[in-house]
Amino acid sequence: MAGASVELEHVRFRYEDMDMTFDLAVPASELVALIGPSGSGKTTILNLIAGFEAAVGGKIRIDGRDVGALPAAERPVTMVFQDHNLFAHLDVTTNVGLGISPALRLEPSDRDRVAAALARVGLEDFGRRLPGQLSGGERQRVALARCLVRDRPVLLLDEPFAALGPALRREMLDLIADIHHERAMTVLLVTHQPEDARRIASRTAFVHAGHILAARPTHELLGATDIPELSAYLGMPGL
Repeated sequence: MAGASVELEHVRFRYEDMDMTFDLAVPASELVALIGPSGSGKTTILNLIAGFEAAVGGKIRIDGRDVGALPAAERPVTMVFQDHNLFAHLDVTTNVGLGISPALRLEPSDRDRVAAALARVGLEDFGRRLPGQLSGGERQRVALARCLVRDRPVLLLDEPFAALGPALRREMLDLIADIHHERAMTVLLVTHQPEDARRIASRTAFVHAGHILAARPTHELLGATDIPELSAYLGMPGL
């Protein structure tokens, strides 16, 4: 399934004492990174798109369709969290199968899809293991495999590799980039690491205090000197 465009038009949300308003247009099949300080609203953007949070105004469109009234389960998105969201008592194959059927009513063709997804993320021999028997990187690979079997056009990644070391982090980013290239999914990646954006994102948006201050080609944004808040965030000397 190819990607779908994502548009946030004056989407408003209030968290404690912060009023947030987001405007963002992501063309179908683009890979966009969201960077910015903690508490700026990056995760909120993903939660609004996914339907885990409800906007108090504005429009959220996916592939041109207003999805604001749709429950999360009916939106054409899938999401990977930092904590991978796996069930500890279920083996890897079952955790991935939940992406097809929450009731685990799987046809033989569904089981083939699960096996293919595990093979794609390098876990073809891990199906019988429990999440507690896996490394952090392996658990995130399982979460990614579950996203692959869901086969939704929009993939949302909320700092999924924050707990991984540098080498494994780069490995996982490259896997995301490869899957994005193969499936042409639309991908939004929240990260605190500008180098993550530089490695795989064609465009990056800077989020600050509940607003998207800029969205530009990644190399251009990370080299920009006309946004004081971004310069402070990146720690640019002399700015």
